[in-house]
Amino acid sequence: MNKIVLVTGATSGIGRACALTFAEAGYDVIITGRRSDVLAEVADEVSKWNDVLPLVFDVRDAEACKKAIEGLNDKWRQIDVLINNAGLALGLEKEYEGDIEDWNTMIDTNIKGLLNMTRLVVPGMVHRNQGHVINIGSVAGDAAYAGGNVYCATKAAVKAITDGLRIDVAESAVRVTNIKPGLVETNFSNVRFHGDCDRADNVYKGITPLTGTDIADVALYAASAPKHVQIAEVLVLATHQASGSVIVRK
Repeated sequence: MNKIVLVTGATSGIGRACALTFAEAGYDVIITGRRSDVLAEVADEVSKWNDVLPLVFDVRDAEACKKAIEGLNDKWRQIDVLINNAGLALGLEKEYEGDIEDWNTMIDTNIKGLLNMTRLVVPGMVHRNQGHVINIGSVAGDAAYAGGNVYCATKAAVKAITDGLRIDVAESAVRVTNIKPGLVETNFSNVRFHGDCDRADNVYKGITPLTGTDIADVALYAASAPKHVQIAEVLVLATHQASGSVIVRK
């Protein structure tokens, strides 16, 4: 029987890449997302490799999360790897000029959504004494940058939550990893700037950024390590990026 990975936010970017990378590596894949049409397209791609189960719900909705996970049948119930990828950044305003709704969306998705899924999936892992939680954090969680304020705070929370979970499950064989990407070219910036494509494109000018597949490869490496090896934290940056705020463009 194939191992099972659950990937949240699988409709694009890092999440989509994780779904495809793990499927190609032999995993059956549960993918989640809010957009049913796009999720169906990703499911079609994943199905070329292995079995796939698309679940349409918003990780911010605790009841929807609970219904989805508790409704899994025997084939899908024993999740081996949980990739908490769903997340976003909105806006780049100064903190005292920020949009409160943007703040709430980031906090509810990046922090509460991750917690919702962790609370539902990890008890089964602990009970079976095996499993792996991979949280997609960010270099932004290490230090704030101009305009990043609340987004950076949410990713700092991901680091603290990940570290806390690793402590809580230390008596079991469950492993916990925080992957902290730097500049990754996905629709991340397009979302941040509310669909302003020109502004989003400028983020990646003058540098070769990471891709979603680069991060998916790191996640698979962590999941594939020998059972006695726990890749606790990985910072992944583009070659000409030194930190969240230092980028050399050529």
